[in-house]
Amino acid sequence: MKFLLIEDNLDLAAAVASRLNIDGHVIDHADKIEDGIAFCDTSDYDLILLDIMLPDGDGRSFLQHHRSRKRDTPVIVLTARSQVSDRISLLDLGADDYMTKPFDHAELEARVRAVLRRKNGSAQAVIAFGEVSFDPVAGQMYVKGAPVKLRNRELRLFELFINAPNQIFSKQKLCDRLFSFDEDVSENAIEVYVGRIRKHLDGCDVTISTHRGLGYRLESA
Repeated sequence: MKFLLIEDNLDLAAAVASRLNIDGHVIDHADKIEDGIAFCDTSDYDLILLDIMLPDGDGRSFLQHHRSRKRDTPVIVLTARSQVSDRISLLDLGADDYMTKPFDHAELEARVRAVLRRKNGSAQAVIAFGEVSFDPVAGQMYVKGAPVKLRNRELRLFELFINAPNQIFSKQKLCDRLFSFDEDVSENAIEVYVGRIRKHLDGCDVTISTHRGLGYRLESA
């Protein structure tokens, strides 16, 4: 999945991004509110991790702006403020969760998974479609009940498809969701990843179909 991290502490930002990258997530990093807004205006994110004390203002202003635009992207606030009143105000402004600094990275990962499950409208971890299923917590794909090992990019690509079966994704859209702004990639990379996933789906009732000029779609026979 693709996350936006708005944090001006570069060491903390690097540590958080590195930890989430291990799970195959793509992280865009902004160290100012202004840059965070610009990122959201040009890309779609599955989750935002938001610091409160930023060089150009209070992270609350970003949260207010984001919600005023009717964007429902989940937001986890990273804050050094531990007062109950501060936490209540953040939740009232539209935050989905918060972490008090310093925090344990394993707990942050767990909260990320929980928020994303709530966003999907279900507490169920496993997503099923035809003879294929996906466990986002374990990062595991199954075909006819048998586990299939995918590389990180392939795993996140398949996660996009199975979270929106029967929806057509353009190559450009998939590139935007799989790679950060810092990465220089070609749309041909998407063809390679789709081809690898198709090999694992061979023999089951689920396939990734090509719609010329439009993109790809996960569908079941």
